Amino acid sequence: MSRKVKVIVLTGNGTNCEMEMAHACRMAGADAVDIVHISELLYGEKRLDDYAFLNLPGGFLDGDDMGSAKAGANRFLCADVRESRERLFDQLLKFIRGGKLILGVCNGFQLMIKLGLLPAIQKQYASQSATLTHNDSGRFEDRWVYLKGNPQSPCVYTKDADILYLPVRHGEGKFIPQNSSVLRRIEEKNLHALQYCDRTGLPSMAYPENPNGSINAIAGLCDETGRLFGLMPHPEAFLCGFNHPRWTREKQPDEGQGLAIFRNAVNFIRGKEF
Repeated sequence: MSRKVKVIVLTGNGTNCEMEMAHACRMAGADAVDIVHISELLYGEKRLDDYAFLNLPGGFLDGDDMGSAKAGANRFLCADVRESRERLFDQLLKFIRGGKLILGVCNGFQLMIKLGLLPAIQKQYASQSATLTHNDSGRFEDRWVYLKGNPQSPCVYTKDADILYLPVRHGEGKFIPQNSSVLRRIEEKNLHALQYCDRTGLPSMAYPENPNGSINAIAGLCDETGRLFGLMPHPEAFLCGFNHPRWTREKQPDEGQGLAIFRNAVNFIRGKEF
């Protein structure tokens, strides 16, 4: 019998894409999808243990004070669950060590980076080794971009991905590793699951193909297990043909390209025992 897939989509303190992410998980075949406010975790009303797939949506956590998602990361690292000595981050680490999946999109990716969940070289999940900072353009970027999938990546979510077309909408999306050693390890282990590219699939550092100036055109990053994945573009914003910006001028498939990222995650969980 295949495993039932129960999904948690975290909301609160500035997120704004939780409804779209929850809908994407339902379309991908998840059996149960709960949108949960972070306060419910902090007050012990909900626990990550009850789920197999954690979704961290886009938005502006805490108004991006101290930098994108930094205040949100501090909440995970410092706040205790009510009537418990357990930090919320400890609950998160248990979730990861249980072989479960985490997807962070835009602000969710920023949160994963600031928590040290990505790239997590040698599974050092509490040590930040990269950042996402202000776009080179000096402004908020709201546009559609092409993305090249890395066929050598262990990423669960980008399985069979070639060239994707997804929207970005962010002001702090430039990926910068801590140093050349971190970048080298990312490349050696093929943790760069998606890169900004031109229409032909050639990774690009040119604007606007690379909308923020990310080093080595990195748009999406996974950890060494492939189960933790973050990306700046929004797959939940392209679930059907009508989401495409040229749907009235160009015939589009019924299914948008973003849905495959969620379906790959759901299918992975169905075939795994925890």
